[in-house]
Amino acid sequence: MNLLFRDARDRALCPDGSVVCIGAFDGLHLGHRALVGRAVERARALGVPAVALSFEPLPREFFARDAKPPRLMLPRAKVEGLRELGCEGVGLLRFDAKLAAMPAEDFVRQVLVRQLSAREVWVGPEFRFGKGRAGDIALLRAMGAELGFTAHEIEPVHVDGERVSSTRIRAALTAGDFAQAARLLGRPYAIGGHVVRGQQLGRTLGFPTANLRYGGKTPALRGIYATLVHGIADAPWPSVSSFGTRPTVDGVEPLLEAHLFDFAGDLYGRRIVVEFVAHLRDEEKFPDLPSLVAQMRHDEAQARAILQQREPQRCAFVPEQEPAHPRADFPRKASTRQASA
Repeated sequence: MNLLFRDARDRALCPDGSVVCIGAFDGLHLGHRALVGRAVERARALGVPAVALSFEPLPREFFARDAKPPRLMLPRAKVEGLRELGCEGVGLLRFDAKLAAMPAEDFVRQVLVRQLSAREVWVGPEFRFGKGRAGDIALLRAMGAELGFTAHEIEPVHVDGERVSSTRIRAALTAGDFAQAARLLGRPYAIGGHVVRGQQLGRTLGFPTANLRYGGKTPALRGIYATLVHGIADAPWPSVSSFGTRPTVDGVEPLLEAHLFDFAGDLYGRRIVVEFVAHLRDEEKFPDLPSLVAQMRHDEAQARAILQQREPQRCAFVPEQEPAHPRADFPRKASTRQASA
C-alpha cells in the first residue's frame, strides 16, 4: 500500500483498519519520529497500514496569512520522510475554512472512522484539533470507546532537559547552531527540491548556481552558508549557498542558490538535497556587482576551509541517484559551467 490523499471524505481508504498518527510533522524531528515509530510498530503488530495524518497548509500558516510562520520542511519532503519511517499511507489534508470550521467530533467520525477505519490513534503531547481546538486526547478516548478505536498519547522527547520541538529547531537555525538543530532532528538540517532556472546572473559573475525554490513557504533561515549537496554523486558535494531574496539584484522570492565547487554538469530538473553546515554571514545589499563578487570569493574560500575539516554524515531523505534527463553529466574537474544561474 502506498497511499497519499488530500481530502477528508466519507470514502473508505483502509477498509480493513489502520493505525493513525496525527501531527504537523514539520521537520520530522526526534519527537515526531518517536510518534510515527510507535504507530508503525503497532500497525505491524495488528497487520494493518500505518497512516500519518497531517495538514497542508499547516493550521498556523492558514490562520497567519499576512505573516506566515517559518517552515522547516516542504510538503514533498514530509511525505518522503514519513514513508521512509514506515508509513504506508500519508494524508496531507487541505486545511481551508471548511476544515477549520469542522467540529472535532465530526473530524473523528468522518476522517478517523469512515475514511481510515482507525483501530488505534496516536498523538503527541498536548495535541488539539477541530474547530476552536476543542478536541484533545480525552475526546479521542471517549469517542474511541463508542466507535471502536483506542487513543494514545506518547511521552515528550527531551534533549538537554527540554522538550524537542520545531520551535527549538527554528531558534537553533536562526542562531546558526546547526549542531544543535541536528541533535534535535536526529540528522543534519537540509532542504531538497528540483533545480530550476534562475536569472543566470551567477554564471556571468563566475559563480553558477543550482537553484531551488521554497514553494511559496517562509524559510526558517536566511543568509550565506557552507553547504553540502547530496544527490549528484556518491559523496556529498562541497558548496557555498545563499538562501534569501538577493537584495543586491532586487530579488523577491526566497531562493536557495548553491554554488558547487569545481563542478561541471547540467543539473536542470534534477532533484538534489542541500545540507547546511555552517552560517557564514547574513544576507546584505552591496553597492555594486564588483563588491558582491569580491564578497562571494571570500565566502567561497571560507566555506572551503570549513568543509575540508568536516567528516561527512548521512543526510536523511536523499533523492535517488538517477539523472533527471539524458543530458546530465557530472565530471569532477575544474570548471565554472554549472547547472543554473
